Amino acid sequence: MKLATLHELNAERAARRPVIIVTDVGSGEQRLVKAKDFARDPLGAELAKQLRMGKSGMIEAGGRKLFLNVYAPTAKLVIVGAVHISQALAPLARSLDYDVTVVDPRTAFASPERFPDVPLIAEWPDVALPPLNIDPYTAFVALTHDPKIDDPALLHAFKCDCFYIGALGSRKTHAKRAERLRALGANETDIARIHAPIGLPIGAVSPSEIAVAIMAEITAELRLPPKEKEQAA
Repeated sequence: MKLATLHELNAERAARRPVIIVTDVGSGEQRLVKAKDFARDPLGAELAKQLRMGKSGMIEAGGRKLFLNVYAPTAKLVIVGAVHISQALAPLARSLDYDVTVVDPRTAFASPERFPDVPLIAEWPDVALPPLNIDPYTAFVALTHDPKIDDPALLHAFKCDCFYIGALGSRKTHAKRAERLRALGANETDIARIHAPIGLPIGAVSPSEIAVAIMAEITAELRLPPKEKEQAA
C-alpha cells in the first residue's frame, strides 16, 4: 500500500468514516474509495453490498479479479434507559461486537450491579450524550417511557444522523411523543425515522424477547438493502 493511501485510510478510520481499498489481484494496483463516493463509482453496487455485509471479499469485474478490503467503523449502541429490556439488550449487542453505552440519570437503575461490564452514564441526556460522539454508525434506542429523558435524547439522535433510532411504546404512546417532539422543533422527516413500536413484530413479550426483536431490527437496518428493509418491517 502506498504511503499516501495509508495516510488517507488512517484519516478516514479516525473520523469513523467507512472506506474500501480495491486491489487488482493481477497487477497489485490499489485505490481507496470512500463511502460517499460509492454511488458514482463503477463498482458502486458491489462496494455497497460488501460494506453492508461488513466483510472483505473477492469479486470479478471486467475480466479482473479484485479484492475489496472493507474498513467499517465498529457500530455503537446507545441505550437511554437502564430498564429490564436494557439488561437483556446490552449483553446481546455486545455479543454482536457493538460498543454499548447505557445512559440513565436515575442512579437506582443505572448501577454496576444491574449492568456488569457495561459503560454507564448516570446523567441527563444533555450532559451524557454529547461526549459520546454519536454518529451515523450508531444505533440509538430510548426505553425509559419518561418524556423528560427520552425526548431530549431523541432530539440529539436526530442531529447525529444515527443509522437506527427506536423508541419504546405503543402507537398511541408514540403519537403523543410525536406531538411533543414537534413542539420541541423536530420535523416530520426526523419523527418518521423513529422505529416505534420498537423492534421487529415477532410477538415479543418478555424483556429478553423484546431485546431480540430490537437487535433484529437494528441488524436489518444495518445490513439489508433498502427494498429488503421494507419487506422486513
